[in-house]
Amino acid sequence: MTAPFGGAGRTAPGLPNLPTPPTGWPVGSYATYAEAQRAVDHLADSNFPVRDVTIVGVDLMLVERVIGRLTWGRVLASGGASGAWFGLFFGLLLVVFGTTTLPPFAAVLVGLLGGMVFGVVLAAVGYGASRGRRDFTSASQMVAGRYDVLCQPRNAEKAREMLAKLAMSGDGPRSAHGS
Repeated sequence: MTAPFGGAGRTAPGLPNLPTPPTGWPVGSYATYAEAQRAVDHLADSNFPVRDVTIVGVDLMLVERVIGRLTWGRVLASGGASGAWFGLFFGLLLVVFGTTTLPPFAAVLVGLLGGMVFGVVLAAVGYGASRGRRDFTSASQMVAGRYDVLCQPRNAEKAREMLAKLAMSGDGPRSAHGS
């Protein structure tokens, strides 16, 4: 299974490494990625040669959803928590590789506390430098206005017919633009 925007920097054999416009004829258009994915899954379940199929997000938008207000307390707590994880990791490395004369528990505790202090200081400096210009947290995501399913010409008509039957049966996604 792959993610809609690529995985770990690898491409499938035969696919270009550089961004290239998609090719093929439109065989369906859907309002959501999930609907387009269900349409392609239907083709795959019907033994259709899905290597000929591409899902294309059209009218891309960057959507930033505001999660909450950012305060000094949240900034310092978050910095301390992330620093604690780093310090815990560092303390465990000291114990595992035996590069300390401290007892194992003390080495881990020193790493944990040192990491927390370091994390709080870094977070405070970063937030202070922003001078209140961004007092909220958010999550960003790329979404499309619609998702077109394209198919190489040699199988496009067959794909269009299969997706039309799926839409007519009421079991699958509805085409957003009457494919």
